[in-house]
Amino acid sequence: MEQTAELRLSEKVRALKEKGQLLLPGLLVAAVIALASQFIAEHYGAPAMLLALLIGIALNFLSEDAQCKAGIAFGAKKMLRFGVALMGLRISFDMVAALGLPVVALVVSGTFLTIGFGLVFARFFGFRMRFAFLSAGSVAICGASAAMAIAAILPKDERSEDRLVFTVVGVTILSTVAMILYPILSQSLGFTDRMAGIYLGATIHDVAQVVGAGFSVSEEAGETATLVKLLRVAMLAPIVLFALLVLRLSNVKADGGSDSPPLIPFFVVGFVGLATLNSFVNLPSIITESSASISRWLLLLAIAAVGLKTVPKDLMKVGKSAAAFLIAQTVFLAAVIGIGLLVVLPPLTGTP
Repeated sequence: MEQTAELRLSEKVRALKEKGQLLLPGLLVAAVIALASQFIAEHYGAPAMLLALLIGIALNFLSEDAQCKAGIAFGAKKMLRFGVALMGLRISFDMVAALGLPVVALVVSGTFLTIGFGLVFARFFGFRMRFAFLSAGSVAICGASAAMAIAAILPKDERSEDRLVFTVVGVTILSTVAMILYPILSQSLGFTDRMAGIYLGATIHDVAQVVGAGFSVSEEAGETATLVKLLRVAMLAPIVLFALLVLRLSNVKADGGSDSPPLIPFFVVGFVGLATLNSFVNLPSIITESSASISRWLLLLAIAAVGLKTVPKDLMKVGKSAAAFLIAQTVFLAAVIGIGLLVVLPPLTGTP
């Protein structure tokens, strides 16, 4: 019995070692791209996610290399899901309570209205529900991170990765433009620092750009913007779960495929579980800060791997309509939140 157990353990160790050797070259390539992107971002202010994606696309020939192929595919899928799950430790119920019910209602309404806008008007831009939900979810929730999480649960076809890459590039560029323009717009609309923080956090797509825009206005605006943005991040799990339910009920499948969407992906369970844990247990700051850092690095590595799998000429197939559709959704979200802050929120909060 002991010899049999030892033999099984030895076989498992050997299989694990072989798996690691198979994945390591591709993961190392994606990790180097992630490190380079972060270095450039820290020294020159460019979005790290966009840089990782573009560098990956420039080196996409490596995805066909026999040594790198498996690791790149693993990074694009598994690392992404671990990164999204760890995002849950950034969320807590206290954070939501600190914003107040009227602000929470405004942010949640803006999110759902934007997704609804995308689903309803997709056909006017020539798109079906798959790209509509992917793009609207990324605009409404948290940019590139939401796009990757939503893409993970949508049925796959031959255009899936092209749509994902285009969406990530589009929302990152729009988020960077918003980071520059929205603080100016907030001032021109006469927003207080707290109102500006709510507006920036509820309308800019990516977390990094929200932080940059918020603190460029004031300390209060920066802190408020970050809280509001994290509230939008918290909506990722329920929206993904709702989408999964709809997909299963409608029996949506990939083109030419037979796989049904998973009932509940482990990364959604992990996200919800960690958010709940963070709400009821006072975790040491070193744990929450470390998990946030690890999550960012995993997502950066994953988007580098997605870039490595992308053929540049295929992006041109998405077309100008896709860009117009992303811009329309971004403008719609900005208008909804702006109207809410100017018309709906003041009577509820007693602000002038």
